[in-house]
Amino acid sequence: MAGDDDFHRKDAIKSGITAAAALGSTGFLLAAVQNALQKQNLGAMSVFTRSGGIIAVMTIGGGAYGFTQTAMANLREKDDAWNTATAGFVAGSILGLTTKKMPVVLGLGAGFAAWQGVLSVTGGRLRGWTDRLDEDDFDTRIAMRENKRRPIEETIAEIGEGRGIRPPGYEERRRERLKEKYGVEINPVKATVE
Repeated sequence: MAGDDDFHRKDAIKSGITAAAALGSTGFLLAAVQNALQKQNLGAMSVFTRSGGIIAVMTIGGGAYGFTQTAMANLREKDDAWNTATAGFVAGSILGLTTKKMPVVLGLGAGFAAWQGVLSVTGGRLRGWTDRLDEDDFDTRIAMRENKRRPIEETIAEIGEGRGIRPPGYEERRRERLKEKYGVEINPVKATVE
């Protein structure tokens, strides 16, 4: 609900399965692209036999991330950056397990934790958080438009009349120009019958 700051528990298993499915399908896509770029043609099943590790790591890492983030939030009863940082550490550590070296496991875990924590603190934006989160986007756009709007007289003076731009008095000035240049007087045609 809008304005409701109370914590609401979420299903950690459902979050883990959803994240595992999303990242597992992304891993399958990456494995398929990697398989398609190989010089040897080993068939369609080589996506699983040759590049199956990518699919497994991304599925397990994504599931662990989703589960850890939601479980941490449920245990602490808070939605903040610590949940995503902890989940990032777990996911990064799973990625590092493929190297079988403990410094790499801890380094990737710390790197992913820092990355996810900072991204969560900044509101999911790479450019940082905004000061006006409560302000409506429509009001902001209207204010920006009013600041940048120029008077019509200034625009007409800059680009000139004609080409679909017809300010007040345009027809009279046009008739005078045509009479001076060609000597022809043009009478306006009325669209209504009297």
